[in-house]
Amino acid sequence: MVGITAYGAHIPWYRMSHDVICSAMGWMKPSRSVGERAVANCDEDSITMAVAAATDCLAGICRESVDGLYFATTTQPYLTRQNAGIVAAALDLGSNTRTVDFTGATKVGTGGLVLACDAVRGEGSNKVLLCASDCRLGKPGGSQEYACGDGAAALLLGSGDNVIAALESVYSTSHDFMDRWRMSGEKFEHLWEDRWIRDAGYAQFIPEVISGLLEKCNLNIKDVAKIIYPCPYAKLHAAIGKDLGATPGQIQDPLLATVGDTGSAHPLMMLIAALEDAKPGDKIVVASYGSGGDALLFSVTDNIDKMRGRRGFKENLARREALTSYEKYIAFRNILPVEVGVRGEQIAFTQISTLWRENKAIFSLCGSKCKRCGTPQYPAQRICVNPDCGAVDEMEEYRFSDKKGTLIAYTGDNLAFCVNPPAIYGVADFDGGGRFWFDITDCNLDVVKVGMPVELTFRRKYLDEAHGICGYFWKAVPLSS
Repeated sequence: MVGITAYGAHIPWYRMSHDVICSAMGWMKPSRSVGERAVANCDEDSITMAVAAATDCLAGICRESVDGLYFATTTQPYLTRQNAGIVAAALDLGSNTRTVDFTGATKVGTGGLVLACDAVRGEGSNKVLLCASDCRLGKPGGSQEYACGDGAAALLLGSGDNVIAALESVYSTSHDFMDRWRMSGEKFEHLWEDRWIRDAGYAQFIPEVISGLLEKCNLNIKDVAKIIYPCPYAKLHAAIGKDLGATPGQIQDPLLATVGDTGSAHPLMMLIAALEDAKPGDKIVVASYGSGGDALLFSVTDNIDKMRGRRGFKENLARREALTSYEKYIAFRNILPVEVGVRGEQIAFTQISTLWRENKAIFSLCGSKCKRCGTPQYPAQRICVNPDCGAVDEMEEYRFSDKKGTLIAYTGDNLAFCVNPPAIYGVADFDGGGRFWFDITDCNLDVVKVGMPVELTFRRKYLDEAHGICGYFWKAVPLSS
């Protein structure tokens, strides 16, 4: 039995109401849908969101057991550098981990899922972690600006007694259908006529792939507990389910009014939402869209109850902050040039050789722990910092990224350049020992307090556009925000 053994999700802290977009750009598109969309913070991209979802997925799981990481996205930060390798490094996976990037159409999330299961079934891997993440950019005033949302989903695929949802069958279609496209170097996607995308795309391909799967498995639509498929058109989404013969209760909420269409991650995020409410024995169909599509049939096992209580979809959805400034949003996305000042313009060149040598410290946030007295320290040291110990060269590697801590001091800085001022940073004591200073993100200054519990999140530290380098490091997030 091969299938899903764990899941995790990430929905950004910020949510922007469609009314905010309309108040700024409604003169171009007066009609709009009701709801809000998830908006990645200024220090987030598809890589950082994938790391967040994967961290949630791997909670309580030995990371050394993961021997494959697949990363699916249509908004990869790097075209010539493996993005999956950055995700694997941040998660502190072993150097023998097979890493693969999947990109192109939005169906790459389910495509990666199928190939991850094939790898496990073929004994090429024991456990494969699939991360799907997208941070798509719509032109101001366009339909994508309302419809798209930012987010990530992660699924751990394995076999044996730990499977919570077994993969029973797959049906796929491929069509070179140009509805949206973006060439290398372009910021925004091109769209063909909206009617064409709706009527010749979603209305045709989604029923085709789901019907093909049901026929292949000799199943009736009534045999399925939940049917999952993406469609940014709310009325058409409901009509597709009705045409398939499904009842409204069988159709999974498409999240259009709460998160938005998260691209390659969207069907997997809806799958995670369905699994959180699933019962043993439920059959779930999940389909994707993009140059055709994939449809997968899962059967929920008795192990599903073991997954209760993790952050997953619901807790991510509940944790939110309204982004009420459209101008701030387009500044986050570098659509609106803003004055950064002399300090902001000066970005030190990334020393690539040093980055490689210090890879474990920077990406994996690994320090050292004294074998003699057990004192952790970041960065790694040769001499134990415990004054009662002082052991020399008796250290073992110690990962801090999955540890929580307590804020012991902080500062709100209005002088240093920050797209989302003020810049907030502080010193945290880790649970179990160790201390370091971090930027603090996903919070407002008025909620930051000494003694506040924090956790760490992988974020973009800087963007050196002149040299084409995204600098990543870990930041602190208040657990109460």
